[in-house]
Amino acid sequence: MGYRTMVIATRCKLDYKMGYMELRSEITKKILLSELEILIIENPAVSLTGILLEKLMQEKVKVIFCDQKRNPQSELIPYYGSHDCSRKLKTQLEWDTYLKEEMWTVIVTEKIRKQAQFLEELGKEDESQLLREYIEQVEHKDVTNREGHAAKVYFNALFGMDFTRGNNIPINAALNYGYSLILSAINREVTANGYLTQLGFFHDNIYNQFNLSCDLMEPFRILVDRYVYEHPFVQFETEEKHQILQVLQTEIGIDNTRQYLTNAIKIYVKSIFDAMNEGDLSHILFYTV
Repeated sequence: MGYRTMVIATRCKLDYKMGYMELRSEITKKILLSELEILIIENPAVSLTGILLEKLMQEKVKVIFCDQKRNPQSELIPYYGSHDCSRKLKTQLEWDTYLKEEMWTVIVTEKIRKQAQFLEELGKEDESQLLREYIEQVEHKDVTNREGHAAKVYFNALFGMDFTRGNNIPINAALNYGYSLILSAINREVTANGYLTQLGFFHDNIYNQFNLSCDLMEPFRILVDRYVYEHPFVQFETEEKHQILQVLQTEIGIDNTRQYLTNAIKIYVKSIFDAMNEGDLSHILFYTV
């Protein structure tokens, strides 16, 4: 399992040679493929060879492709992430509906709890207490949408009463960019475990390839929110995008250990599938800051 996140920002050719990714531009560089965890192709003028793409998938490197504005646009996902994926897919299709709804309830509750904890850290006691009251009001499948009510209180407490997630401002651009990085990391672990990202517990948009990952990522959004709050961007261009990659190196607690975010996501996603397959939500392992 690799540990390096690499951004390719300039025009070049990427090839594979004897265990290394070879970068050819004005000079030639080599990067040991087994060290890579995430590869971000930021410049659309970069060219890659087929053999390199194959090796990247074999090494389970998450590859993210950006558009001309250097925003994440797509990613490379293997068809078969596990040797027994046929069995896993059959199991996924047979998951109990009530259990899936209860899983979403638990995930939403944890998300609001982490939002409340962050606000409490910032000394925003009234808003934090309101979110804790929402936690007590969460019903099965969150049918009363406590998540939505909590989000409004939470974001207004962080970024001001005039803030909305639809505003075309650097803060939202930074949040969206950070969330897309978390989503990609979740996607990798879902497919590596042999399951489909399309079949969610709650999200079920027919145009969304990542419904399940969108469900699973919810408690991790707060890590992005925290970074953006602590680094108030007045613009969000190339340099700021490189800065926010630091979120992926956040160290957090999970399962009585301290792990970097990408490793914690691996542990968390596996625990979700264990909980679903064993019908016991107590198997879920959430992180702590």
